[in-house]
This record gives sequence, C-alpha cells and structure tokens, in this order.
Amino acid sequence: MRKQLFFAISMVLGLIFTSCQKDMTALDPSLFKCTPNPLEVKGGKVNATITGTFPEKYFTKNATVTVTPVMKFMGKEVKGTPSVFQGEKVIGNNQTISYKTGGTYTMKASFDYVPDMAKSELYLDFSISTKKKTYQIPSVKVADGVVATSQLITTGSDELSAVLIPDKFQRVIQEKQEADILFLIQQSNLRKSETNKSDIVSLTKKIKDVKESQNQQVADFGVSAYASPDGGMELNTNLAEKREKVTVNFLNKQLKKLKASVPISSNFTPEDWAGFQALMEKSNIQDKDLILRVLTMYTDPEQREREIKNMSVAFKTIAEEILPQLRRSKLNLTVNVTGKSDAEISNLAQNDPSKLSIEELLYAATLTNDLGQKAAIYEKATQLFPNCFRAFNNLGVVNYQQGNMADASRYFAKALDLNSNSADINYNAGAAALAKGDVASAEMYFGKAAGTSGAVGQGLGTIAIMKGDYAKAKNYFGSSASNNAALLQILNSDYSGATKTLASIAKPDATTAYLAAVVGARTNDKNAVYSNLKDAIKQDKSFATKALNDIEFAKFATDDTFLSIIK
Repeated sequence: MRKQLFFAISMVLGLIFTSCQKDMTALDPSLFKCTPNPLEVKGGKVNATITGTFPEKYFTKNATVTVTPVMKFMGKEVKGTPSVFQGEKVIGNNQTISYKTGGTYTMKASFDYVPDMAKSELYLDFSISTKKKTYQIPSVKVADGVVATSQLITTGSDELSAVLIPDKFQRVIQEKQEADILFLIQQSNLRKSETNKSDIVSLTKKIKDVKESQNQQVADFGVSAYASPDGGMELNTNLAEKREKVTVNFLNKQLKKLKASVPISSNFTPEDWAGFQALMEKSNIQDKDLILRVLTMYTDPEQREREIKNMSVAFKTIAEEILPQLRRSKLNLTVNVTGKSDAEISNLAQNDPSKLSIEELLYAATLTNDLGQKAAIYEKATQLFPNCFRAFNNLGVVNYQQGNMADASRYFAKALDLNSNSADINYNAGAAALAKGDVASAEMYFGKAAGTSGAVGQGLGTIAIMKGDYAKAKNYFGSSASNNAALLQILNSDYSGATKTLASIAKPDATTAYLAAVVGARTNDKNAVYSNLKDAIKQDKSFATKALNDIEFAKFATDDTFLSIIK
C-alpha cells in the first residue's frame, strides 16, 4: 500500500516539475544591441560586439543555450564563433544565467569580408538543450548591412606612381684635351722637341677635326704659363709672363695654318706652389711629409723656398724630379660635341638601336607617350645592355603603368639583382607587390626604400588602411592629396578634410568622384551625392551597381533622382 502511495506521489511531483520546465520562447529584438550597426569592414574583417539580455524568469534552470552569430547575404550564410550559456542547475564552465533575475551578456562576432556582404543581415541563432531534448527558438536580427567604404582603397598605378630612373643623356657633351710645353730652367724659348711632341700634334689635329665637323665647336682654348717656385719672385714673374707670350704666339701661328679662328685665353703664375704640392703628394721623395708640412706652415714664398732648400738631400731630388715639370705652359682645349637630334635618336631606337648608347636608348623612351613603344625601347635596352639596372627598372615601370603587375615584378626583381640597394627600385617592387595583394612583400620592399623619390609614405599608409590601423595611416599620409588619403579622412569622420583633399587631387578619377559622393551622403548634402555619382558613373559604369548596393546611400534608396542616376 505504501509503495503504491509513494509511486502516485512521485508521478504527481514529476508532472508538477515537468509542467514548470516549459520551453524557452522567442526573444524580443529590443533585448539586443549591436555595435556598430550597420556593421563596418575594417582591416578586411567585419567585427561586431553584441550585448544581449535574458529577461527575468526566462532562462530554464536545466537548459544550455548556444548563441551563434550568423551573417546572411545573397542566399548564403556564414556562422561566427558561438557563445554558450547555462542555467543554474547545469554543471559546467559557461556563463550562468539566473532564472529569477535573468542576465546580460556580451559576445563578439567576426567575419572575413566578401563583397556580397554589402547587402546583408546579422542574426543570432539560438539552440537550447536540456536532458530531454534540443530545440531552437526564432533567430533575432541584430544588424543590417555592412559599410564597405574602406574597400575603396586603391592599390594600382592610378594611386601609386612608379619611379623611372632617369637617363644621363646630354645633347652637348664636352671633350677636354690637354698638353704641356716644358721649358729649361730660367728660359722661355720654345724648343722643337716640345712643340713636336705627340700631345701637341694631337691637340692641333683635334682643332682641325673640329673645324671640319658640323657637330663640334671649340668652347675654350686656354694657356696657363708657370715658373717653378725656385729663384726670386721678380725673375719668376718675368719668366712666366714670357712663357705665356711665346706659347700664345706659337698657337696663333698653328691656327693660322689651319685657317681656324679660335680665340685663346691666357694667364701666367709666377711660382707654381699648387703644382709643386700636387707633384710632391704623388712622389716618394724622402722627407715628403715634412716638405708638405712646410707648405702649410709658411705662406711667404721666399720662406717656403729657404726651408725646403735647407733639406739638402731632399732638395736635390726635388730639383731633378719635381721642378723641371713646373717650368711649363699648360694648354687646355675644351670642345662641345653636339649629339644626335631627337628625330635621329627616335628613328634609330625603332630601326637600329644597336647604334645608340645606353643613355641615348633610355632617352629615346622619353620621346614617346605610347607605352607600347616605351616598353619596346626599354626591352631592347635590356638586351643590348644586360647589366643596366635602369633599363630593367624602367621596363618594369612601363609594365606597371600598363597593369601588367606580374611582368613588372619580374623586371623589378631583375633590376634589384643588379642594384639591390636602390631605394627607387625597392619602392617600385613594393608598389607592384601591393597591387598584386602581396602586403607582406610590399612592406618588406617599402622598408628598404628610404630616400626614394616615390610616394613610399602613401604606400605604407595604404597598407595601414588595409590592416585597419587608421592612426598609423594618418601619420604616413601626412598632407598628401590622393584618393587613399581622402578615404582615410572619411573613415576617420573628417569630412571637411576629405573634401579639401579630393579637391586637391591632380588627376581626379571615378573613385575620386565616388568618394566625394560618400562625403555628400554622410553630410546630408544631396546635391553633392547626385553630381558626384553622375561623374563617377560617367567615368566608370560599375559604380552604378556599387552605389545601388552601398549602404552609404541607403537613405536614398527610394529617391527618384538617385534611382535615375544609377539606372
């Protein structure tokens, strides 16, 4: 009898207990807050912080609730990392929620961004488990859409210009020729053994060649006459002056024979201490260092001469080896040689580049605006001059400008093989790597580009935006005016600064106009939205589809003018 009574009581208690354990029901969306909302792409990630509340007398004591963030878009869904909560009677390490008082919780969600997420919704899915069953309650939407403005970052040649390493071509180059006429001690008469020397004959021949040439001209013909620094000042002055005169007279006679009208500039130096010092420094004469110190210790010529003559052994060698070379007239001929015309260089570059020097070939590429022709010229330069890093770099630049990033990277790599320390080539290699999406390599190359004439700051700033580090990006960009610099200002909510930057861009493009439209949308300037969207779509029709799906323009979704622009 007692057993039957006990069983009946147990059944009643079981029914009462079961009746208290009702299924948990749908949660009101007002119990949830998502930050940010709408969501935003930063550093290629869509991150969200969700705060939720389980209300009083809601959370069943023996239940475990798994809350999973789910991004839904274009018929697809991506699940984030779930968070688990437990009732008061569940043994475990998850956050416990009181049945009586309820509880508030915070969870993080993170998704890798894909473009289709522009139109999306973030939901929380709830899965509830007890000892007896597992069931779901309706999902709750916590956020609408993803602001993907940071993805307007530009990494191609339109944003980062590659650096050409210039040629050293000179239309007019100077050729210099020198000759010496030596004199005997304390004499100023010319000797045939000197005037018939090979260097004098060669100089005279050069003047004759110039006279007969159409592209050469004597720029200067000068005579400097000297006396050695031994002997008195008056004697040396007279000697140097006479040597100047006889040399000029001799040259004028030679020019008359050639029927060449060339003016001669001349001067004389009584005591050639500069020449003496230069010859001493090159010599192996005993007491050489002491003699050189004498020159620095004394400025008076006579004192110098006395001190040096006191070194009897050394002075004998000086008298035999040094001083005779200072009793001279020095002839200096400078000839201007005019090179090929632009037309000649361009013609040879296309038809017979082997007849051009490397400087002429590199210069030839600058004479055309056709990228195909430039590439052909630089290609030929790499073949004819395979050790010229400039040719490979500049060929890489043209390919970069053409959007051929793989080829550009290959040519920059070859240029670095030839000159690994070039700041400009490292910068170019970084720009090409960035355009290909290889951020790690781009950072490495930019790190070696200190001193480049390229916009390495903009390159590093672009990488910082891609990583979501807007503070660092701001330091890199400084006051530069570019699409990416303006984008950063928009991301930092500096709309006035962005407007000024966009207006200062030297070559605005479709992205420039689209960014200006975004500024207009964020500042409630309809006219700016309309005019700039028209401009952007006129230059690049793909921006029409982008604007249609861009949450930046959500408030214009039913605006007839907006719809007419993007149709």
